[in-house]
Amino acid sequence: MPINYYIFVAIALFCIGVIGVLTRRNAIIIFMCVELMLNAANLLLVAFSKMHHATGAAQNANAGIEGQLFVFFIMVVAAAEVSVGLAIIVMLYRNTHSVDVNFLNRLKH
Repeated sequence: MPINYYIFVAIALFCIGVIGVLTRRNAIIIFMCVELMLNAANLLLVAFSKMHHATGAAQNANAGIEGQLFVFFIMVVAAAEVSVGLAIIVMLYRNTHSVDVNFLNRLKH
């Protein structure tokens, strides 16, 4: 499959994520859109890693594994980010009974 297909899908996913972050006010949906953008970057990492090793002379079973390793570490960091973010959202909901991000401006004072 050509690399252009992967690039198009990743760009579409990333744009959907950016639009979701910029237009939505619900904190949980914003977190889901950030995860969508991270998955678009992960897709490109794996696709470019496979493409890079496919052009080389050595064709073995472990070719292109570096991109997959980067994706694994990105997913670990994203899981930690989501757990901390959801804990903050749950505490915000318990205190204010709302998950609207515009309501967070009132917490500054």
